[in-house]
Amino acid sequence: MPLPITLLYAIAFGCIGYLSGSLPFAIWVTKFFKGVDVRLAGSGHATTTNTIRQAGFGPGVIVFILDTGKGFLPTWLALHFAPAVWIIPLTAALAVVGHCWPIFSNLRGGMGLATTGGSLLAIEPLGFIIALGLLVSLTLVIRHSARAAVFTGIMMAPAIWLMGLRGLVFYIAVATGMVIAYRFLVDWNRKYRELWLDREKKQK
Repeated sequence: MPLPITLLYAIAFGCIGYLSGSLPFAIWVTKFFKGVDVRLAGSGHATTTNTIRQAGFGPGVIVFILDTGKGFLPTWLALHFAPAVWIIPLTAALAVVGHCWPIFSNLRGGMGLATTGGSLLAIEPLGFIIALGLLVSLTLVIRHSARAAVFTGIMMAPAIWLMGLRGLVFYIAVATGMVIAYRFLVDWNRKYRELWLDREKKQK
C-alpha cells in the first residue's frame, strides 16, 4: 500500500485510539453514583482506585472494565484492519495517552494502567498477566504504588521479551510502557497510607 495511504490509516487509527482513551468513564461513573467529580478528592486522578474510594467497589469494577475496554477495542480494530503493523502499537499508545490526558475532560484523566492492560489483552493475554504480575510484585517490594508503576512501565517490555513473547505484544509493551512511566512520575514523591488504594497518609 502506498505510504500516503498508510499514513492516513495511521492518523485515523491514532485518532480512534486517542478518542477512545479520552472517554472519562471514572468521572462519569462517579458522578452518576455519587454526584461528585472523582478528581476533586483522593489521588486527584480519574482512576479505578479513586472511584472505589469515592463511589464504592461496584462502580470501581465498572470503571475498570470500561477503562480496559478503551485500550482493547482500538487495539483490536488496528490489529484486524490496519494496513501496517506499526500502526497497532501506535494506536495502543495513543489510547493510553488519551486516558491520561483526555480531550473530553480538560486533559485531566487517569494513569493508564487499565487501558494498557486492555491493549495487551487484545494481542496476547499472557502479556497482560506478565505485566500485572510485574506491577503487583514491584508494589509489594517497593511499597510505593507510583514508583512501582514507573518501574513497571520501564521493565514491562523486557519482562515480556524474557518470557518468550515477541512481535506485537512486545512493541505494544514498549509504547504503552513509556507513557505509563512518564505519567506516574507526577506521583513519584507522593506519600501513601494504603498499599492498594493509594490513599495519602494522614497529617500528624
